[in-house]
Amino acid sequence: MKRKLFHGIFSGRWPVYALLLLLGILLGRVLFHSGGHDKTAGHQHTEAEKVEIWTCSMHPQIRMTEPGKCPICGMDLVPLVSVSAAHADHDAVHLSVEAAELANVLTTKAEAGNPAGEVRLYGRVQLDERLLQSQVSHVSGRIEKFFVNFTGETVAAGQNLAEIYSPELVTAQQELLETARTRDIQPLLYEASREKLRQLKLTEDQISAIESSGTIISNFVVVSNTSGSVISRRVSNGDYISRGTVLYDIADLSQVWLMLEAYESDLPFIRAGQQVGFTVEAVPGRNFSGRVAFVDPLIDPRTSVAGIRVDVNNRSGMLKPGMFATGTLVSQLKEYRNSIVAPKSAVLWTGKRSIVYVRDPVADEPVFRLREVKLGPALK
Repeated sequence: MKRKLFHGIFSGRWPVYALLLLLGILLGRVLFHSGGHDKTAGHQHTEAEKVEIWTCSMHPQIRMTEPGKCPICGMDLVPLVSVSAAHADHDAVHLSVEAAELANVLTTKAEAGNPAGEVRLYGRVQLDERLLQSQVSHVSGRIEKFFVNFTGETVAAGQNLAEIYSPELVTAQQELLETARTRDIQPLLYEASREKLRQLKLTEDQISAIESSGTIISNFVVVSNTSGSVISRRVSNGDYISRGTVLYDIADLSQVWLMLEAYESDLPFIRAGQQVGFTVEAVPGRNFSGRVAFVDPLIDPRTSVAGIRVDVNNRSGMLKPGMFATGTLVSQLKEYRNSIVAPKSAVLWTGKRSIVYVRDPVADEPVFRLREVKLGPALK
C-alpha cells in the first residue's frame, strides 16, 4: 500500500515539477541574457559618446581624432580632454592640466587702455630747401677773380665773392655821367640812368661815388646775399657769363631736415607736430631731436614708403647733410582710446577672420573659447 501511495504521488506530480523547472530555466536565460545585452549596449553607447580629440599647441584650430603631426608646423599633437560628443563645444578647446603644461600654453590679460605705438624709422640728414639760395651775377661779363674758391667754405652776408669785368656796366656808368650834366633840363633821363645802375645791384653810395668822382668802375664785385656754406661753385675763372648766371649755391646749415621713410603700416602712428628723437652713426652717444613738419601724402610705388620730414635745429653744426640717422617716435592713438590691447602672437588670421582664444575663468580645467575680433593698428 505504501508503495502504491508513493508511486501515486510521484507519478502524479512529476509533470508539474518538470514544467516548472523548464520555465525557470527559460526565464533565467532571458533575464540574464537581457541584462548582459543592456550592459554591453550601455557600455558601447557610452564609448560612442566619448570623443578623443588631438590638437596642436601652436595651432589650436587643428583637431584630429587620432594622434599624429600638426599639418601646419609638424609638432606632435596633444590630446584634448575627452568630452561627450552630444555636448561638445566646437568653438572651445579643452585641455587637461598635463596637456596645457606640456604645450607650454601661456595666457595674459587683455585690458582696455590708451594704446601707444613706437615707430622706428630710418633716413638721412638733408639741406633745408628753404634756406638754400643761388648766388647769381646781375651783370654780364667775364670772371676776373674769385674771392671764395672752394666748396664748403663759410661765407657771411655782404662778403665779396667774385669780380667781373662787365662792358654792360661800363656803358651804364657812362650814361649816368652824361645825364648828370643835363639833369636840370632832362631829369627823367637822369633818374632813368640811376635806376639802371640800381637794377645792376649797385648801391646808392656806389652810384653817388661814380657821379661825384666821374670815374667809371670797370670791374663789378659780386657780394653774397646770405650767410651759410658754399654747396657748389658753378663757374670758373675766365668764363663769360650773362646776367642771371648762377655763380654759387649757398645753404644756411643752422637748420636742417631729417628725411625719414615710413612704410604704410607705420603711417597711422605719425602726425605733424610729433617729437622725434634720433641718433646718427657719425656722432655716437649723442641724441638729437626735432618735430615732424610734413608727411608725404603719396606713397612711392617703387619702394612702398612715404617721406617724413623733420625740422631740426643745427646751430651746433654737428649734423652734416648726408649723415645716416635712426629715428624713433612714440604715438598716442587717440582714436583707439579704451580699446582692448592683446599680444600680436595671440591673434590667429584665418583668411577674412581674425580670432583669439579666451580662457574660461570658471572651468575646472583649461578651456579656451574662440572669439572673433576686429583688429586695429599693430603696436610695435
